[in-house]
Amino acid sequence: MSDTRQQPPYRLDDQAGFLLRRALQRHMALFSRAVPDLTSMQFATLAKLAEAGALSQNALGRLTAMDAATIKGVVDRLGRRGLVRTESDRSDRRRTIVSLTGEGRALFEALEERGRKVTAETLAPLSESEQAVFLHLLRKLT
Repeated sequence: MSDTRQQPPYRLDDQAGFLLRRALQRHMALFSRAVPDLTSMQFATLAKLAEAGALSQNALGRLTAMDAATIKGVVDRLGRRGLVRTESDRSDRRRTIVSLTGEGRALFEALEERGRKVTAETLAPLSESEQAVFLHLLRKLT
């Protein structure tokens, strides 16, 4: 049997994807003001390397939710700026290992508090308990 109840009209303003995109646009505007010299993907790359240490480029891409082509471009740009170094894995020359340089670590450490403030500002319209629930629900969606 099909449901014969009338559904309400489709409203874009009530759709999850639209609302997520609007929230992301707001967050990205806050981020670009706070960290003008790096893209969010470059910042994520530095953050993950600071957190995890040297990683294969493929693992780094997976951990930062970037495909192989995107992470390669990000690593190449960060490498040209002297923020990361790459080397072939000694046990598998096909694998590229990425690590922070001293300059990359210093830059991330200088920007880390700005990153925290961007998150706080993004979540500021929510109460502390709503923030915890929101982040929990986002993790469930990923």
